[in-house]
Amino acid sequence: MINVGICGLGFMGMIHYLAYQKVRGAKVKAICEKIPERLAGDWRSIKGNFGPRGKKMNLAGIATYSELDKMLADPNIDMVDICLPPCAHAETAIAALKAGKHVLCEKPIALAVDDARRMVKTANQAGKMLMIAHVLPFFAAYRFALNTIQSKKYGRFLGGNFTRVISDPLWLKDFYDPNGCGGPMVDLHIHDAHFIRLICGMPKAVHSVGRMRGRVAEYFNTQFLCSDPSLVVTATSGVINQQGRPFTNGYEIHLQRATLLFESWTQTPVTVLTDDGRVRRPKFTSGTDETDDFAAELTEATKAVATGKPSKLLDGQLALDALILGQKQTESIVKRRPVRV
Repeated sequence: MINVGICGLGFMGMIHYLAYQKVRGAKVKAICEKIPERLAGDWRSIKGNFGPRGKKMNLAGIATYSELDKMLADPNIDMVDICLPPCAHAETAIAALKAGKHVLCEKPIALAVDDARRMVKTANQAGKMLMIAHVLPFFAAYRFALNTIQSKKYGRFLGGNFTRVISDPLWLKDFYDPNGCGGPMVDLHIHDAHFIRLICGMPKAVHSVGRMRGRVAEYFNTQFLCSDPSLVVTATSGVINQQGRPFTNGYEIHLQRATLLFESWTQTPVTVLTDDGRVRRPKFTSGTDETDDFAAELTEATKAVATGKPSKLLDGQLALDALILGQKQTESIVKRRPVRV
């Protein structure tokens, strides 16, 4: 049994707590949180843009801490699950690793590349796992795409376009703060940067055009230039300033003998267009609620710690590379030219 200590009881902390109830081999044994009401089990103030609203919880049998160092000193904790704001990821993860704990940290790995590098270095020095909770590959539509690409069922991957666009999240006061949420590049597009890095390897250069809002990119289009010049990979992401625009994500992925389509706004299900003219819409087993994909992610982390075999999907270096891509994309927008990675 892997004993987990959750650090941070905001929306994602609550989602992780609920998802752990579905994970075999893991149990939440401790929670660290500054807000006394939440530490006492009153989660009614917690809400997000999907999933359940918070409610009163029975935390009997779970150790509660208001200070991180006290939870890190708990010998019963094997893995620390960090669900704090991104600005706190680096120092919290480094402290946990130095305390001899494995770490699962919500995305992004950090706001600054140097901080992310320190996290990866500390994990290597401590001999502990640093896993970053990029949940996208565990969502059914993206899991299907990843598995199909890797299986080469329809031949070689040729490229494609990835989309992730939202209306201005007015409820997030620090969304455009480079030291807060980090803006659309770090908070939103990093999902696709991570997925592109996963399926393409690390691109050699990026060419982005877009609009800036202060020091962060607001809306942008990027071409990822890979070592294989035949790969044509692009992404569109950011904020459109019309509140009627719903959250939109999707892809059009090109393989030698098929195209994979998915788009949330138009409710286009995962669709396979094959070179013989057929149209196929694969069926997926639907989960009972929106925490199921997160439960799959946490199961992956639990398995990695239990077996000692690192997860390729949650790898800290992979998450660092995604952050580097975002940094280079922003640089490309500002300089108005391609930038080497």
